[in-house]
Amino acid sequence: MSVTSSIAPPAAAPDQPARERILWTACALFYRDGVRATGIDRVIAEAGVTKVTFYRHFPSKNDLVLAFLVDRHTRWMAWFDAALQRHGNTPAALVPALAEWLEDEGFRGCAFLNTSAELGGSVDGVNTLTRQHKSDLAHRIEALIPTAGKAHPGTLPPPAALARMLCMAMDGAVTHALFGTPPAQALAGLAQAVALLPAASRRRRPAPAA
Repeated sequence: MSVTSSIAPPAAAPDQPARERILWTACALFYRDGVRATGIDRVIAEAGVTKVTFYRHFPSKNDLVLAFLVDRHTRWMAWFDAALQRHGNTPAALVPALAEWLEDEGFRGCAFLNTSAELGGSVDGVNTLTRQHKSDLAHRIEALIPTAGKAHPGTLPPPAALARMLCMAMDGAVTHALFGTPPAQALAGLAQAVALLPAASRRRRPAPAA
């Protein structure tokens, strides 16, 4: 199964509830072609619903865009967690996990950054959902980093600061890959950031005591 099919909703089917068909169709089109380039009429046609049905579930395109981002967040984070687990669940797992996504033929960049770039503050909630996505991403990465240095405060940056640094390196890799940089080159900066972590911060967190 490709990364795209792991993250994106399944293809809409005629026997699904109308709201699911609309949302899943929009999720695929918005991510692949962009929000502004995807009109409501196209979503309605490809979802196989009437305009009345569409507006019953989504009073406006903006409502559909926000639902797309909420759905994307849930699916992307579930994939990301599984990918980290596959590669060892340490900071070193970030590069091979992200490589899975960047190398996938359906990769079109970060849906949140793309949508914020297209709509920005013109649609209430888009930037808020983007910030929340990035915050949740940082917390997941922070969970990879041991709380080393507690016994000697100041010897290491706190895990939250290290996680923010890694998030920024990840966003840089995603952006470069979107613009055509080969994934291995795009990920070089993230790999260097991981390598620069203090050795104690690269180790797996100890398992909690039983």
